[in-house]
Amino acid sequence: MTPILFLFLGCDTPPAPVEAPDDPTRLHWFIPDGARCDPEVFDVFAWAQEGKLPNLARLMERGTWGYSVPTFPSHTPTNFATLLTGAWPSSHGVADGPMRAAGAPLARPSVGGFRSSARKLPAIWTLLEQAQRDVLLLSMPGSTPPELQEGGVTIRGRWGGWGADLPSVLFEPRRPERVADLGREARLFMLSEELTRFVHPTSPEAWADHPGATFAVTLEAHGLSIHALALDGTADGTADRMRFSLDRVAPLATLAEGEWSDWTPVTLRWKDLDVPSNVRLNLVRLEADGHFRVRLLVDALNRFVTEPGEVAGPLRDAAGPMVDFVDNFPAQLIHYPEDKDTFWAETRQSLDWHRRAVGALYTQHSPDVFLHDIYTPNQVLTSRWWMGYVDPASSRYGDVTEAERELLWAEVHELYAGLDDILGEAMAHAGDDALVVFSSDHGAAPMNRQVRLNNFFEDRGWLKVTTDPRTGAPVVDWERSRVVFLQMYSVYIDPDGLGGDWTRASSEAYEALRTEVIQALEGLQDEDGKRPIASVVPWEQAGDLRRVPGDRIGDLVVSNQPGYGWSEETTVDGAVFATPKATGYKQAIEPGSTQAIWTPFVIAGPGVRAGHQLQEPIRHIDQLPTILTALGEPLPDHVQGRVLTEALE
Repeated sequence: MTPILFLFLGCDTPPAPVEAPDDPTRLHWFIPDGARCDPEVFDVFAWAQEGKLPNLARLMERGTWGYSVPTFPSHTPTNFATLLTGAWPSSHGVADGPMRAAGAPLARPSVGGFRSSARKLPAIWTLLEQAQRDVLLLSMPGSTPPELQEGGVTIRGRWGGWGADLPSVLFEPRRPERVADLGREARLFMLSEELTRFVHPTSPEAWADHPGATFAVTLEAHGLSIHALALDGTADGTADRMRFSLDRVAPLATLAEGEWSDWTPVTLRWKDLDVPSNVRLNLVRLEADGHFRVRLLVDALNRFVTEPGEVAGPLRDAAGPMVDFVDNFPAQLIHYPEDKDTFWAETRQSLDWHRRAVGALYTQHSPDVFLHDIYTPNQVLTSRWWMGYVDPASSRYGDVTEAERELLWAEVHELYAGLDDILGEAMAHAGDDALVVFSSDHGAAPMNRQVRLNNFFEDRGWLKVTTDPRTGAPVVDWERSRVVFLQMYSVYIDPDGLGGDWTRASSEAYEALRTEVIQALEGLQDEDGKRPIASVVPWEQAGDLRRVPGDRIGDLVVSNQPGYGWSEETTVDGAVFATPKATGYKQAIEPGSTQAIWTPFVIAGPGVRAGHQLQEPIRHIDQLPTILTALGEPLPDHVQGRVLTEALE
């Protein structure tokens, strides 16, 4: 992609600020996560001009628009921090989501990239609050623990390790092969809370009334117990419905496969506190052999994930129980054909909730500054069901018919229409004298092959694994391991072993082993003779070549060719290359290698040039200085992006 390589060269010193003719009274910045926008496949601007996205079309007519290129590693926490500070990761310090730092074991991340404390520079909300503007943040990564001090509102900053952030859960019978297949990927970020729970069906005798029942099961999550009874409605010995109850007496819902219950008020537990909440049930799958899959959708809004806490109740009253985003990470709704219907139902619920919430929050708080993220686009485009079959660059593109692809594109367009509806709600409430910005953190590319680098390292004797006696899954033996890959792009090396508190090694043996690892990675090929590695960069050069912070990365930084995605999991079969269920990916792709990770940038309001298309793609670091300048605010010294003078009148 030669046309965009110039974006990452040259001086980072921003020019002198340009004064906007009129200062907008408000800022609304909508940053949907993973909203790909490129001129070839996801031609979002053309969709808008064709009438599919009328609110975006109106914003483009009123303002300036074009493409923006994320920074390496094309991951959410890194690029949100870049957008919000106008600086490179080497300055703001957010290198990844799960980051390791010297002085702590490698087995678990020691710095969470989604936490506000991970960022070494102030975000735009701090700057604008200091400028005496009332700020409201909705679902913004990097916003929790809350940083607003002067009466601002923070609502559920995703994965910031703050408050009663209770994930939705899937339940299915415990079967050894499924437990081993999911392994650590059944847990949030492969480390913490269970996203899929394996349960043991029992006799229905504990129920007071159980005619026609084939088995019973108890579903437990967040201190809540829901009892389920499998019912045989046709008297053929197989279940075709499930009845749910909180006490095995009063029915909560009776569902056939694919059906949803209504929302039910419940009390959950977080630490030692009661959390008033709501839950909704979906019977994803019910098979003749007794296998089932039940979704417990948890209201993501409660007084422990908002600051101040009292904003949760009125928001729920106005917008309903919060469906913040579909599925979770790692993706769970990708394993069975029936998962797609559940996934898409949650997608629609998420889009609808965010649209309602925008209007409610403007009515209830009338903020000067409203920053808003929704994670659902990322979840859709990196899931199993769409990207591999709509992007011609995918090796799975030919696996569906043109008629099937047309239906998949209709669903993708529905996703973007949902974003457009949210944008329209924001534009209506913010007013014509507001500065309205629409952008995203990264796009998504097809993932054809998954590369399990730790299987590769184990095969070469550099990584040692044992077996978890409970799950049968491989587990890293840190003391005996000398090389390991950890998400999303770091390889850690120590010839004396990686156990204990990690510090970066430095010796002749270290340099020799590191050189050997580099050569091995550069020579790695798949079955077709293709190399998945785009580059291997020693940590000393990563600041200059990848602009990532040297104190929060491994000994090597590895980037992948488009079509490949790294995995840190080890598997019993030892295979290095596999075809994953998910068909979309974005991490560790070099910014100059594909347009698939490009995003939209649209800015409109007083002082902004109307109906103008930017001549070249911009960099994410250019967005904040342009926004601040349009608002009439000074640029802080840490800003490394440039003001887009062609966007301003």
